[in-house]
Amino acid sequence: MPSARSRWRLPLLLLLLALALAVHALHGGRLALPERWNPWAPLRIEAEPNLLTRFKLARLSGDAALCRSVLAQADMRFRPVPDWQAAPGCAMHNAVRVEATSAAVGPAFLLSCRTAVSLALWERHVVQPAAQRHFGQPVVRIDHLGSYVCRNVYGRPGAPRSQHATADALDVAGFRLADGQRVQVLKHWEEPGARGRFLQEVGEGACRFFDGALGPAYNAAHRNHLHLDRGGPRVCR
Repeated sequence: MPSARSRWRLPLLLLLLALALAVHALHGGRLALPERWNPWAPLRIEAEPNLLTRFKLARLSGDAALCRSVLAQADMRFRPVPDWQAAPGCAMHNAVRVEATSAAVGPAFLLSCRTAVSLALWERHVVQPAAQRHFGQPVVRIDHLGSYVCRNVYGRPGAPRSQHATADALDVAGFRLADGQRVQVLKHWEEPGARGRFLQEVGEGACRFFDGALGPAYNAAHRNHLHLDRGGPRVCR
C-alpha cells in the first residue's frame, strides 16, 4: 500500500509543473493577464496597489532603466544626477534630485530612483487620500530634514552605513495643508485630534512602499520625523 507521502508526490509534481508552465507563458507573453496582476508588467504609479506592488518595486532595484521609466509616470519634478562615490559605503547610483512632487518640498533633495518611486506611491495612495479624509483638503508642501548624507547609523563610529549614505532615505518632518495649517511630527504625533490620526495613518501607510518606516514610536532619535528608506531591513514602527 503506498504511503501518504508517495500518494501526494505525483499531484504535487503536476502542480509544480503547471505553475512553471504558467509562469513561462506569462513571462513570454503567451498568457494574457490584466497588467496590474501580471508580475512582469511594469509598475504603474497611478494603479491601486495590490499584492504584486512590492514585488514590482523590488524589481526596480536591479533595473535602472525600468526604474527611470516608472519614475517618469510620477507627479514629480526631478533631474537625474550622475553616479558618484564620496567615500567607502557612500555612493549614489541611479539617483535623482527631487525639486517638487505633487506638493512643494522646500529645498530639493537627492534620492535613489527606487526610493523616489516609493515616495511617489506613498504620496499618491496614502498621504493625499488621508489628507482629504481628515482635513478635506490636500497637502501642498512636505517639510523634510534631508535625504543624502555620508554617515553611519546615528552617526556612531563603527556602526553600519545609514541608508542616507546611499540616498535611499528621506526624513519627513511634517506637512502643510492648502489652508496653511501645519501638521508636524514633533508636535502632533500623539495629539488625539485629526492631526495625530493623520500622522499615524501616513506613518503606518509608508510600510506598504518602503522597507524602513520609522517614527516617534521607534525611539527618541525619530521623535521629530518619519524616516523612510529602501534597501535596508524591513522595519515598520
